[in-house]
Amino acid sequence: MGMRDVEESAERMVIEMDNRPNLANIRGALQGGLVATLIDIAAGRLAANVVGPDQDVTTADMNVYFLAPIVEGPARAEATIVRAGRRMIVTSVDVTDVGRNRLASRATLSFAVLNRR
Repeated sequence: MGMRDVEESAERMVIEMDNRPNLANIRGALQGGLVATLIDIAAGRLAANVVGPDQDVTTADMNVYFLAPIVEGPARAEATIVRAGRRMIVTSVDVTDVGRNRLASRATLSFAVLNRR
């Protein structure tokens, strides 16, 4: 899918994905399912950075608001931690169409914290 890391820290994860013809819908915008995948990957990787070495995270809930199409791209997902608890981590992700400098999506995700077996 052509994702690339832009920034990674304990507080923030930024990943970009280009809008290519094979990833676009019939109107030329990046497909919504791919935007949701980009969101889940950025938030999940950030949440995984917060847990202990013997723990994993899994997506428990994802709410995405599609605000505008990503026509030019790249799509830039910026994930931040809203709250990190012992059993649940809540993240927020904004996706921007970088070429148009426009907010395209806003999402909130919850991750369950699991102990490794």
